[in-house]
Amino acid sequence: MKKSIIIHGLIGGCISILGFFFMELHNGNSHNDISMMVGYASMLAAFSLIFVAIKNYRDKQNGGVISFGTAFKNGLLIALVTSTVYVVAWLIYFTYFSPDFIEKYAQATLSAMAKEGKSAVEIQKQAAEMKKFAEMYKNPLINAAVTYTEILPVGIIVSLLAALILKKKPNPETDERAAFLAERQ
Repeated sequence: MKKSIIIHGLIGGCISILGFFFMELHNGNSHNDISMMVGYASMLAAFSLIFVAIKNYRDKQNGGVISFGTAFKNGLLIALVTSTVYVVAWLIYFTYFSPDFIEKYAQATLSAMAKEGKSAVEIQKQAAEMKKFAEMYKNPLINAAVTYTEILPVGIIVSLLAALILKKKPNPETDERAAFLAERQ
């Protein structure tokens, strides 16, 4: 299963990167609701490989059975690999191609607040918070942590759903091999 985790995680990471780059190339730095939907849709497409990997493992390598715990653990590992690929790609993109991302994002956010009719005091307060965040975000460790919070929770949810849907206990009356394998887990 280790090989499957790495392969599915890397493929998932590539899918998430493609969605991210499509979003960036299509929208530039205007981060609106549509670009967020495209981003999360690509994450879901990437994490759909969790279902594929767990089902293949259950059906082809584990005699048609898998416990919730094993399925969830494998899903989480795939989600971690996928998320790590996404985070590394973002750090490279941010550092070398879009170091002004936060400034542009802040400007778009403040402009949206002004269009919504927020008061000058609210806008100034938000601007001060975003300036402080921009300074913190220059630290690659904080940048990576924030980026993980974008993608990893989606992977955790998909892993949980996959484990719940794909768990399958052996039927000892009809499948001796499945019963034997289930005892090993």
